[in-house]
Amino acid sequence: MSKIHIMSDNLANKIAAGEVVEKIASVVKELVENSIDAGSKKIIVNLVESGTKSIQVIDDGIGMDKEDALLSFQRHATSKISKEDDLFFINTLGFRGEALASIASVSKVDMKTSQGSEGTHIYIEGGKLITNEKSDARKGTTIEVADLFYNTPARLKYLKSLQTELANVTAYIEKLSLSHEDISFTLTNNENKIVYTSGSGDLLKVIHEIYGFSISSNMIAINASNDDYDISGYICKPTILKSTKSHMNVIVNGRVVSNNQVNKAINEGYFKFKPDIKYPVVVIKIDTDPTLIDVNIHPSKNDIKFSKIDKLQELIVNTINDVLTNTLLVKDVEEKVIERVIEEEIIEDKPEEVIQLELAEEVVDKQDYKDVQVKVSESSIKKESKNEEIRSIVLNPVAIIHKTYIVAESDDGYYLIDQHAAHERINYEIVKKEFENRKINKTSMLIPLTIELSPSDFIKIKERFNILESFGFTVEEFGINTIVIKEHPTWLREGYEDDAINKIIELIINEVDFDDVKFNDKVISTIACKSSVRANEEISLDQAREILKQLVLCDNPYNCAHGRPTIIHYSNYELEKMFKRVMN
Repeated sequence: MSKIHIMSDNLANKIAAGEVVEKIASVVKELVENSIDAGSKKIIVNLVESGTKSIQVIDDGIGMDKEDALLSFQRHATSKISKEDDLFFINTLGFRGEALASIASVSKVDMKTSQGSEGTHIYIEGGKLITNEKSDARKGTTIEVADLFYNTPARLKYLKSLQTELANVTAYIEKLSLSHEDISFTLTNNENKIVYTSGSGDLLKVIHEIYGFSISSNMIAINASNDDYDISGYICKPTILKSTKSHMNVIVNGRVVSNNQVNKAINEGYFKFKPDIKYPVVVIKIDTDPTLIDVNIHPSKNDIKFSKIDKLQELIVNTINDVLTNTLLVKDVEEKVIERVIEEEIIEDKPEEVIQLELAEEVVDKQDYKDVQVKVSESSIKKESKNEEIRSIVLNPVAIIHKTYIVAESDDGYYLIDQHAAHERINYEIVKKEFENRKINKTSMLIPLTIELSPSDFIKIKERFNILESFGFTVEEFGINTIVIKEHPTWLREGYEDDAINKIIELIINEVDFDDVKFNDKVISTIACKSSVRANEEISLDQAREILKQLVLCDNPYNCAHGRPTIIHYSNYELEKMFKRVMN
């Protein structure tokens, strides 16, 4: 007798459910994506006990007739594709035809659907059809999944706590809301509203509805294209960072995905502006020809494969880096000058000669008011001046807290400055400019530094002697698996040379994904860090004043070489509000 036999449809569906239905959020995902594919503009998700008791999805989509309603629960039944070539042109969220059959095999499903005339009511329990009858004619579909995994207790025990399951569902509804800003989403649990979006079609408004004002007010729009990809959306200023990647929202052709290559590109775009261990809040939409992507690599359809991924990564990295640089660092000098001239003329009513002196500084010859304005603007543009706003502020250090934070006052409030981060930024820009201009000055070590290495590390460092030399180090072999450093660049801080050199050599040895630009930046950052005053190191107010004087002249005075903030500002208004001197 044959040992091989064909398993029943119900058994096959239960096995498939192990891939399609991993948690409560998996069920919500499949049901809501069906609603989106049905053209819904309003989708309501009601949970009972975080979905462990009941998951109900109500939509106003096109609905189904009686025949399609029955077929939708058959395995591999789908309206999305019909031939092999369709796999290369997928424009819907669902297409595999497995979800409803898999879900129905491990739960109790009650569905009412209508196209606007006659409705259909279907009830399935554990994969068996119990009810098939007429129902009300409300256009759209209402489907409820109750007692998930009631007939597969081994799967039931792997569900997480109610709070964890609810958090997973909430996170997914948030991402769906961001991917379809023209659809109104509502999520409730035990009749308590958790998520609501208006479906306004305005992505920034949806970001505000999901994340609140503190994030939405710090968002920067992006929009860029190459021959194969269009990207758009919003990225958050690096003043707001998260400890996980969960707020990095990537949407490809309307599909929420999680792709390591895209996430890596987003992080690389931020690499000058944030620490490696922190992650930005972004909503990036990628639109492309369906033939350039493959969504059929896992039943959950969470990941995706890209053709020409290097072109996409380059587009993302350059766009984010350019937008952050232009938004955070470069000010419109001409516009600032014009605004200041007009403001001072109206409010202060100063003599023309005084205005000339204050605005033009070096432009003090006998020219009329209009000439001064134009000359200052043209001069500023030629110099490509940056950060004029902060450079115009006089920071007067008044105290140092915990030997780490400089407290400085100005006319517009007070500033807290991290002494190490600020000095690191100053040194970073000095070293970088010297390296780029190849004007590196060397100094001999009084006692050459000898470093013993393991055989494998010695081989790696020997192959990369040129890197050390390019930064101003004179290095030679010195016996078995040993090198000696005889000269180093003058920017290394006196007394900390050995520590800095060892750190740089460690960096060179351990670098795997070698990229000249990024690696050079890592070395420069390390040199800057090791050359700077440290936290808990006592400095005088005069030294603090010199640090502040140099900091405001930096191209990017707001972040250290590793992306941490250098300076935090509290305005006079914020101070007065905190002390209740103002109440609005």
